[in-house]
Amino acid sequence: MFRTNTCGDLTAKDEGKTVTLSGWVHRRRDHGGIIFIDLRDRYGLTQIVFDPEFNKPSLDTADKVRPEFVIQITGEVRKRLEGQNNKNINTGEIEIYVNEIQILNEAKTPPFEIDVEKGVNEELRLKYRYLDLRHERLQNNIILRHKITKEIRDFLDKKNFVEIETPILIKGTPEGSREYLVPSRLYAGKFFVLPQSPQQLKQMLMIAGFDRYFQIARCFRDEDQRGDRQPEFTQVDMEMSFVQEKDLMEINEGLLIELTKKFKPDAKIMHEPFPVITWKEAMEKYGSDKPDIRFDMQIVDVSDIVKESGFSVFSGAIKNGGVVKALKVEGAAGWSRGDIDKLEEIAKIHGAKGLAYFIYNEDGIKSPLSKFLSEDEMKGITERTGAKTGDIVFFGADDFNTACEALGQVRLECGKKMNLIDENIFAYIWVNEFPMFEKDKATGAINAVHHPFTRPMDEDHHLLDTEPEKARSIAYDVVLNGSEIGGGSIRIHEQPLQQKIFDILKITPEDAEIRFGHMLEAFSYGAPPHGGIAWGLDRLVMIFANEPNIREVIAFPKDQKAKDLTLGAPSVMPEKDIREANIKIIND
Repeated sequence: MFRTNTCGDLTAKDEGKTVTLSGWVHRRRDHGGIIFIDLRDRYGLTQIVFDPEFNKPSLDTADKVRPEFVIQITGEVRKRLEGQNNKNINTGEIEIYVNEIQILNEAKTPPFEIDVEKGVNEELRLKYRYLDLRHERLQNNIILRHKITKEIRDFLDKKNFVEIETPILIKGTPEGSREYLVPSRLYAGKFFVLPQSPQQLKQMLMIAGFDRYFQIARCFRDEDQRGDRQPEFTQVDMEMSFVQEKDLMEINEGLLIELTKKFKPDAKIMHEPFPVITWKEAMEKYGSDKPDIRFDMQIVDVSDIVKESGFSVFSGAIKNGGVVKALKVEGAAGWSRGDIDKLEEIAKIHGAKGLAYFIYNEDGIKSPLSKFLSEDEMKGITERTGAKTGDIVFFGADDFNTACEALGQVRLECGKKMNLIDENIFAYIWVNEFPMFEKDKATGAINAVHHPFTRPMDEDHHLLDTEPEKARSIAYDVVLNGSEIGGGSIRIHEQPLQQKIFDILKITPEDAEIRFGHMLEAFSYGAPPHGGIAWGLDRLVMIFANEPNIREVIAFPKDQKAKDLTLGAPSVMPEKDIREANIKIIND
């Protein structure tokens, strides 16, 4: 038996017991011939003592021990001397006087320290991820992820959901992102893909009559990386039959509230039930389809005030079908030119050509725009925004999306700069009524915003024949503190409507058969009304763990260039394996 207890078990109630512990040497201290070691496992730390008066041979062995050695000890539980308790650990009242020690495995000096977290290069951390995972913070993150996943399973089980696994090797199902291709060895020239999501498979499960499905699903997208994105990631995937949007929202809202109250008990949920706003309202007020509503700094439209303005940037944007938006920032009039330049760079990164502004000083409005705007226009802007002395008003003038998004990013930066964001608040919000289609700026082609099986709103069906780009969809995202954590839609279940959507997207019957023939065939056998949603589990755990990126809550993540530094993937394969997979490599 390697241990009678873990390193997080023992308390003063265990005084006098003889126990056996196994673990890693976390810290080692030699105090004048007495050696103290903090022994670590994933349950905690226990201080063990090697005293020559208690057992001299054990002390001699302990003298050879170094950090990260794996050892086993047997000894007597004793209370620590008065005043020497460690209140930071569960075992802080006791220590073990060792009478037997065995070195189970020696360890090289690690490339970084395990007993403290320092600013270690992430590339080094990922290369030695098995060592990085010994850090308490990362172990807590992985355990939190496990507990959240278990809670999700338990909740959905009580709601009559059935967990069903779907294949990893599937047919290509274009959903807007690049897919990973897997060549077939048996069928030369043909490929599987790794699923971007189980989207079509879960719809088939509704046709199969499973009514309520969920899956903790592995998904794959061959995309450029960022802090909240990985090439392989995990979704909480669910689908329901005979439901409307509000039914999906009710189930998911209940689950998110339960998770928050259990795993973030000190956090305040800003609104119960969650507010629901349309995509258009979110863009107009917050400049984002995933708004952070923890602070109330809202964008307003001033297009009607400046449409005849002498400032061509404003009037020109409106004549070209665009808008002029304004954002008031209270108390920011004292910001430096450097502060404003930083905000302008943020606006430019998100498509704006610049960032105009009014500064409200004691002696009036200071702005390069003043000479181009009439007194009535400036007065109208002041009244519309509610600006007063000490404030700044920033402007965005462009097409609707660009003007809103640029000011939305400026809004977020201002909120951070002014410490308006309470990190202890969990602000959930539903965003719905997304556009059904969007035009490609380069080609003018109409594309589905979500996917081609998303249902248009009933009241917008008439627009499909005349102005499809104005149609809204029954699609919805759930947002937490400015991060989209889940998105879904009610699906199309009737063949005539599905065909109309294909026609709008210029998907020919032949192409539809090649890409979606299996789905269309399945629909012909009686598809129920259905809808679903998928959460980004990694992203949700990241927020709950208060981590800056999802790599901190994934056991073995890829780096920012989509490489596995621990295993060294992707890697060169033997020529024999390449030939068997019917692959020919061409070096340009």
